[in-house]
Amino acid sequence: MPTFAAVDIGSNSCRLKIASVQMHRLKTLHEDREVTRLGESVFQTGSISPEAMAGTIRALKRFYKAVQLHAADKVRVVATSAMRDARNADAFTEWVKSATGWNVEVISGLEEGRLIHLGVMTHEPGARGKCLLIDLGGGSCEVTVSDHARIKSMVSLPLGAVRLQQEFLRMDPPVKEDVARLRQFIDRELKRGEKRLGLPRVGLVIATSGTAAALVEASAAMVKKPSAKKSAAKKSLRGKPNEASTLGVRSLADKLLKMNNAQRAVVPGIGPRRSEIIIGGALVYASLLERMALKGFRYSTLGLRDGILAQMLADVDLRTSVHQKIENERWTGVLEVCRRYGVQLKNVEPVREHVVQLFNALARVHELPEEYKLWLEAAAMMHDVGKFMNHQGHYRHTQYIVANSEIFGFSPEQRTIVSAIARYMGKTRPDPSDRLMRTIPAEEHEHVRRAVVLLRLAVALNQDRATAAVRMRVHVYPKRVLLDLISGRTGAELEAWSLRKEADYFKEVFRRELFVEVA
Repeated sequence: MPTFAAVDIGSNSCRLKIASVQMHRLKTLHEDREVTRLGESVFQTGSISPEAMAGTIRALKRFYKAVQLHAADKVRVVATSAMRDARNADAFTEWVKSATGWNVEVISGLEEGRLIHLGVMTHEPGARGKCLLIDLGGGSCEVTVSDHARIKSMVSLPLGAVRLQQEFLRMDPPVKEDVARLRQFIDRELKRGEKRLGLPRVGLVIATSGTAAALVEASAAMVKKPSAKKSAAKKSLRGKPNEASTLGVRSLADKLLKMNNAQRAVVPGIGPRRSEIIIGGALVYASLLERMALKGFRYSTLGLRDGILAQMLADVDLRTSVHQKIENERWTGVLEVCRRYGVQLKNVEPVREHVVQLFNALARVHELPEEYKLWLEAAAMMHDVGKFMNHQGHYRHTQYIVANSEIFGFSPEQRTIVSAIARYMGKTRPDPSDRLMRTIPAEEHEHVRRAVVLLRLAVALNQDRATAAVRMRVHVYPKRVLLDLISGRTGAELEAWSLRKEADYFKEVFRRELFVEVA
């Protein structure tokens, strides 16, 4: 059974989780965490400091040894808010590459939220109703409304604990003026979030990451054993195990504002490192819970790394429920892009059907990995989105839109591959020297080239969109391929002519002759 490793390079800490696939499920083999504060210098100066880089590299080298020890078959390394903001992010990724051989994938805030949601929903059976997910990390805060394990809405806000500490709270304990500015900033960002989320009515609030864990333990510890006189008041501040009430979080946040770092460090659940950044995070949670009229939250140990592992499992094991969930998520994202850019589904659906037929019938010819079937389906649906900007040169616009759209379930690399397949539908052909192809791993170049041919054939098969789609039979021979077209109501001569124009490129790529006949 395969073994996977997920590395999360966050703004406050780096995390590693290694798991093996057993009976179509993930079993954790090893976990590690190191506080590196990668975002501390970024939120001060806009760049990652050499010291922060070096500290993070040391942690990643330790992770690398663990990954080697467990003989992981696949490793995925993602970076979040600090790396999204850092001017010298490329220099750091090159250092990681030279030190470990790993490619760092900088993901967007929404993709971060999607993966966290995936990790929680995969492993938390009780979260399958309508619920709210909050993940407050070092640089950003992702808030997600979920209904029956599906994302309904999501927002990523710049309300991370390290970011707020560096930008607003320079004195210890913080002075009133700084706290007032911080409160105004939090309110402004939460108002922006409300425009996207509204005021959702949910039965459960789940919070992840270290700030939530600290608030649960600290708010419980701050409520001492109540006297009979104060029993009712104290009871409202308490939460159940792994839970924190809104009143308890607000009370804790107000008390932390009056403490210095040494005093905060001895509060149970906070500790010496978390004490340096806890104030901003506590204020965000208190304000968010109050604004949304929520009673409190339940802490979950799950997070981004669990979502990464769930994604990796779904990509290799088609029998898992998470595979179907991700496929649905991906397809919903593709359809949303089509809707946003005015694509008529009745026009592109036949292209998708034909490219799937070609992929299956020509499997011995193209020898593409199975995941390229989905990439081709997505490219077929979105290959005309560039017309929203301009019909002239619209394939260039298509490539830009697809590569830069937030399509849930597709990593940045996967979006780039899909955008490249859709890009080369005109006169240009994929070339390793193209700027676009240079952004794709070299080992994928030939796959992209072959996928482009299949999509070009599918597009050629759909020239007369006013009539029913042309049907086709595919015959594969050792040195040639025959496409036998079955005429529609107005014939298939236009489609046959378009397909024959692709014969030279087909032969160049697949080393076989392409023949087209009309029945």
